[in-house]
Amino acid sequence: MHCRCLYVSGTVPAVPFVPSPPELIRYALKLANLQPGELLLEPGCGDGRTLVIAAKEFKARAVGIEIRKDLFELAMKNVTTAGVDDKVLLIHGSFYEVKFPPADVVFLYLLTSVNEKLRPKLFMELKPTTRIVSHDFEIVGWKPVKVETFYEGGRSHKIYYYVVGESARGLV
Repeated sequence: MHCRCLYVSGTVPAVPFVPSPPELIRYALKLANLQPGELLLEPGCGDGRTLVIAAKEFKARAVGIEIRKDLFELAMKNVTTAGVDDKVLLIHGSFYEVKFPPADVVFLYLLTSVNEKLRPKLFMELKPTTRIVSHDFEIVGWKPVKVETFYEGGRSHKIYYYVVGESARGLV
């Protein structure tokens, strides 16, 4: 079986690829209460590890958007190898140019400046009930519902947890 993929034109990536540790991803998705059958979105999905964990371990559906061709191809390979082709859709392109699906949960590992630029799109295209977990970088201008510290490999990470309608109330 081959990975389901879409191709959209894109621009230069705005974020370096630094993968989130799998243990942190699992913790963040539990914090967001990702449920079987729900839809996870990851703008800037890198090698697809979050999508695979969401589909395989949480029994969720997942959509990943990746602009870098090498990472997009690696994500396709990882999704296929994990046997979750039927639950994952990969889009090759810029997450600024792709209309977001009606995600239940969004996983972000982008820079604060990118989160800030993405904030209006998150507000306009996601449901008010969409839960967002952001690894290490906050969404400036929104109030997190919760901030947790996760320790892994001698390093601490912050996980910012938002609910679109609640976190953006009176703000965008």
